[in-house]
Amino acid sequence: MAHVDPIDRLMRAALLSDEDFVRTLNDLIKNDLRISVRDLADHCGIAQSSLYKILHGKRSPNLSTLREIVKALRQFYHIGDENFIGLIAARPVLESVEERLADVDGHHMRVREYPVHTMEDAIVSAVRAEREGAIAIVCAPIVSSIIEQLVHVPVATIIPRESVQRAIELAARKAWI
Repeated sequence: MAHVDPIDRLMRAALLSDEDFVRTLNDLIKNDLRISVRDLADHCGIAQSSLYKILHGKRSPNLSTLREIVKALRQFYHIGDENFIGLIAARPVLESVEERLADVDGHHMRVREYPVHTMEDAIVSAVRAEREGAIAIVCAPIVSSIIEQLVHVPVATIIPRESVQRAIELAARKAWI
């Protein structure tokens, strides 16, 4: 499955119909960016009530409103010159990550999550992360060698030392039952 840039996806949906636009915008807000309508309204400079009307199909966005929404979404997807590390992993792994900011040698690094379900998703997400400005990528060992060949940023491999031992013990216990 080829990944389509979220802004392109939104613009294509806007050209198809108001319903497609609303569905896509809701998906980007809730699932992709995981922000509130209020956050988007604040970044757009659009009244929250107007944005709610658009998101519930009670009002169609005019061209200037659409421009403001796209401008705000670009800020969410490409946060200026702020560096970030792309973390590509399955949802359970991402949920175990407690910090979304890393302090490395005095540099603050934001961690941007890329949830995946398959190896193909991981490869697509790596290319997407690089395109969105990731300065490095962290991923599972099963795809790291492939990703290293595709991107031009450093790739680090997740090596869960403690959890591997626990998994071996769990497998042994299950085998003995």
